[in-house]
Amino acid sequence: MSKAMTIVGVVILGVLTLAVVNIINQYSQGKEMDEQLLNETTKAAMIDAIDLGYYRVSGGLVRCDREKFLESFVRRFAESVTSNTDYKIRILDFNETPPKVSIQIGTGTVAQIAGDDFDIVNKIDAIIETKYSENRLVEQVR
Repeated sequence: MSKAMTIVGVVILGVLTLAVVNIINQYSQGKEMDEQLLNETTKAAMIDAIDLGYYRVSGGLVRCDREKFLESFVRRFAESVTSNTDYKIRILDFNETPPKVSIQIGTGTVAQIAGDDFDIVNKIDAIIETKYSENRLVEQVR
Protein backbone atom coordinates (compact mmCIF):
# COMPACT_ATOMS: atom_id res chain seq x y z
CA MET A 1 0.00 0.00 0.00
CA SER A 2 2.86 2.37 0.75
CA LYS A 3 4.41 1.92 -2.70
CA ALA A 4 1.06 2.53 -4.36
CA MET A 5 0.56 5.80 -2.49
CA THR A 6 4.12 6.88 -3.39
CA ILE A 7 3.41 6.24 -7.07
CA VAL A 8 0.12 8.15 -6.89
CA GLY A 9 1.92 11.05 -5.17
CA VAL A 10 4.61 11.13 -7.88
CA VAL A 11 1.98 11.09 -10.64
CA ILE A 12 0.01 13.94 -9.02
CA LEU A 13 3.21 15.94 -8.54
CA GLY A 14 4.09 15.39 -12.22
CA VAL A 15 0.65 16.54 -13.37
CA LEU A 16 0.84 19.67 -11.20
CA THR A 17 4.32 20.45 -12.51
CA LEU A 18 3.13 20.14 -16.11
CA ALA A 19 0.17 22.42 -15.36
CA VAL A 20 2.41 25.12 -13.86
CA VAL A 21 4.86 24.91 -16.79
CA ASN A 22 1.94 25.17 -19.25
CA ILE A 23 0.54 28.29 -17.52
CA ILE A 24 3.94 30.01 -17.47
CA ASN A 25 4.51 29.11 -21.14
CA GLN A 26 1.13 30.55 -22.18
CA TYR A 27 1.81 33.84 -20.40
CA SER A 28 5.30 34.21 -21.86
CA GLN A 29 4.04 33.50 -25.38
CA GLY A 30 1.16 35.93 -24.83
CA LYS A 31 3.62 38.63 -23.77
CA GLU A 32 5.74 38.12 -26.89
CA MET A 33 2.68 38.19 -29.14
CA ASP A 34 1.37 41.35 -27.44
CA GLU A 35 4.76 43.00 -27.78
CA GLN A 36 4.95 42.21 -31.51
CA LEU A 37 1.37 43.39 -32.01
CA LEU A 38 2.08 46.62 -30.15
CA ASN A 39 5.20 47.25 -32.24
CA GLU A 40 3.54 46.65 -35.61
CA THR A 41 0.33 48.50 -34.71
CA THR A 42 2.24 51.57 -33.50
CA LYS A 43 4.35 51.73 -36.67
CA ALA A 44 1.33 51.42 -38.94
CA ALA A 45 -0.71 53.96 -36.97
CA MET A 46 2.13 56.51 -37.05
CA ILE A 47 2.46 56.18 -40.83
CA ASP A 48 -1.33 56.56 -41.16
CA ALA A 49 -1.27 59.69 -38.99
CA ILE A 50 1.30 61.64 -41.04
CA ASP A 51 -0.20 65.04 -41.81
CA LEU A 52 0.44 65.37 -45.55
CA GLY A 53 -1.06 68.86 -45.72
CA TYR A 54 1.39 70.21 -43.16
CA TYR A 55 4.28 68.54 -44.94
CA ARG A 56 3.28 69.96 -48.33
CA VAL A 57 2.86 73.49 -46.97
CA SER A 58 6.00 73.66 -44.83
CA GLY A 59 8.20 71.19 -46.70
CA GLY A 60 10.05 70.62 -43.45
CA LEU A 61 9.51 68.32 -40.54
CA VAL A 62 6.99 65.52 -40.66
CA ARG A 63 4.02 66.02 -38.33
CA CYS A 64 1.62 63.38 -36.97
CA ASP A 65 -1.99 64.16 -36.21
CA ARG A 66 -2.93 63.04 -32.68
CA GLU A 67 -6.56 62.15 -33.40
CA LYS A 68 -5.71 60.18 -36.55
CA PHE A 69 -3.05 58.25 -34.65
CA LEU A 70 -5.36 57.34 -31.77
CA GLU A 71 -8.18 56.32 -34.10
CA SER A 72 -5.91 54.19 -36.27
CA PHE A 73 -4.09 52.61 -33.32
CA VAL A 74 -7.22 51.63 -31.41
CA ARG A 75 -8.94 50.31 -34.55
CA ARG A 76 -5.94 48.22 -35.65
CA PHE A 77 -5.29 46.91 -32.13
CA ALA A 78 -8.93 45.96 -31.58
CA GLU A 79 -9.06 44.10 -34.91
CA SER A 80 -6.01 42.03 -34.04
CA VAL A 81 -6.71 40.87 -30.48
CA THR A 82 -9.03 38.20 -29.12
CA SER A 83 -12.10 39.10 -27.11
CA ASN A 84 -11.27 36.88 -24.13
CA THR A 85 -8.47 39.11 -22.79
CA ASP A 86 -8.77 42.55 -21.20
CA TYR A 87 -6.29 45.17 -22.39
CA LYS A 88 -5.52 48.52 -20.79
CA ILE A 89 -4.12 51.01 -23.31
CA ARG A 90 -2.30 54.04 -21.91
CA ILE A 91 -0.83 56.78 -24.09
CA LEU A 92 2.05 58.03 -21.95
CA ASP A 93 3.40 60.71 -24.29
CA PHE A 94 2.63 62.06 -27.74
CA ASN A 95 4.53 64.73 -29.67
CA GLU A 96 3.21 65.86 -33.02
CA THR A 97 6.45 67.45 -34.25
CA PRO A 98 8.79 65.56 -34.35
CA PRO A 99 6.53 62.51 -34.27
CA LYS A 100 7.06 60.53 -31.07
CA VAL A 101 4.69 58.34 -29.09
CA SER A 102 5.00 56.29 -25.89
CA ILE A 103 2.34 53.61 -25.39
CA GLN A 104 1.80 51.10 -22.61
CA ILE A 105 -0.41 48.01 -22.95
CA GLY A 106 -1.44 46.08 -19.86
CA THR A 107 -2.88 42.58 -20.08
CA GLY A 108 -4.89 41.20 -17.18
CA THR A 109 -4.11 37.69 -16.00
CA VAL A 110 -5.95 35.17 -13.87
CA ALA A 111 -2.88 34.32 -11.80
CA GLN A 112 -3.06 35.47 -8.18
CA ILE A 113 -0.65 34.83 -5.35
CA ALA A 114 -1.63 35.99 -1.86
CA GLY A 115 -4.41 38.15 -3.35
CA ASP A 116 -2.09 40.12 -5.69
CA ASP A 117 -2.88 40.21 -9.41
CA PHE A 118 -0.09 39.90 -11.92
CA ASP A 119 -0.48 42.01 -15.03
CA ILE A 120 1.76 41.74 -18.06
CA VAL A 121 2.80 45.22 -19.24
CA ASN A 122 4.41 46.08 -22.57
CA LYS A 123 5.72 49.56 -23.34
CA ILE A 124 7.04 51.05 -26.55
CA ASP A 125 8.57 54.40 -27.51
CA ALA A 126 8.35 55.11 -31.24
CA ILE A 127 9.86 57.97 -33.26
CA ILE A 128 9.52 58.58 -37.00
CA GLU A 129 12.88 59.38 -38.53
CA THR A 130 14.02 60.00 -42.07
CA LYS A 131 17.49 59.53 -43.42
CA TYR A 132 17.14 62.29 -46.01
CA SER A 133 18.60 65.75 -45.55
CA GLU A 134 16.70 67.36 -48.43
CA ASN A 135 12.92 67.68 -48.59
CA ARG A 136 11.20 64.70 -50.19
CA LEU A 137 7.66 63.56 -50.62
CA VAL A 138 6.25 61.36 -47.86
CA GLU A 139 5.54 58.62 -50.41
CA GLN A 140 9.27 58.46 -51.20
CA VAL A 141 10.27 58.36 -47.51
CA ARG A 142 8.16 55.27 -46.69
